[in-house]
Amino acid sequence: MMIIPAIDLRAGRCVRLTQGRKDDVKVYEGDAVETALTYQSDGAQMLHIVDLDGAFSDPNSLNRAVFREIVSQTDLPIQFGGGMRGLPDVEQVIDMGVTRVVVGTLAVESPEVLAKLVERFGSQVCVGIDARNGQVMTRGWEKQEAITAVELAQRVAALGVERIVFTDVTRDGMLTGVNLELTGRIARESGLRVTASGGVSSLADISNLKSVSKSGVDSVIVGKALYEGRFTLKEAIAEARVQ
Repeated sequence: MMIIPAIDLRAGRCVRLTQGRKDDVKVYEGDAVETALTYQSDGAQMLHIVDLDGAFSDPNSLNRAVFREIVSQTDLPIQFGGGMRGLPDVEQVIDMGVTRVVVGTLAVESPEVLAKLVERFGSQVCVGIDARNGQVMTRGWEKQEAITAVELAQRVAALGVERIVFTDVTRDGMLTGVNLELTGRIARESGLRVTASGGVSSLADISNLKSVSKSGVDSVIVGKALYEGRFTLKEAIAEARVQ
């Protein structure tokens, strides 16, 4: 189980949202680049960076400047998402050095574009599926779609996608634990590799994720719990390695 620390950027600063609400933002002290370097020294194997301004279709030049600095200062593979609305957006961040791009809204609204992205970039493209009560949410979690998370996972699998990042929006930023049941079900019914996201609050949550690892859940994104000091990244990595 890979532990992937998250850095969410809003106006160039490290923040966390509660249940994805852009008006419920907590700003954390500390430079985003320094945070990335600390995660690297603590043993991270990958960083998950989200351009929240891009996700909400707000001006995001400050975030992109910070992102470029993180890419230049660290040696870690980076998984990047937020505001990836089309081929030019994806091309741009891959050219900047991103290892994996997460597309969300695009997968629902433009499946034909997703197919082209997968054909061109292969496993560098993964789909972020964000759901509230099992229903897919898009446009920065502001629009509910008439498709379930399981159905969307199956749809993108048919297009050649190899991995999804699944987030239960109701748990994101709440420190209430991962939705193990739905995360595992999505992995089983789609056959995809799944990165879990949303709700990790304790080392027990990481331990519990191992119960669905055989389904295809092989990694988890951790954000607020690290910022709030619930545990350290080193502790999380050690817990994930316990057999």
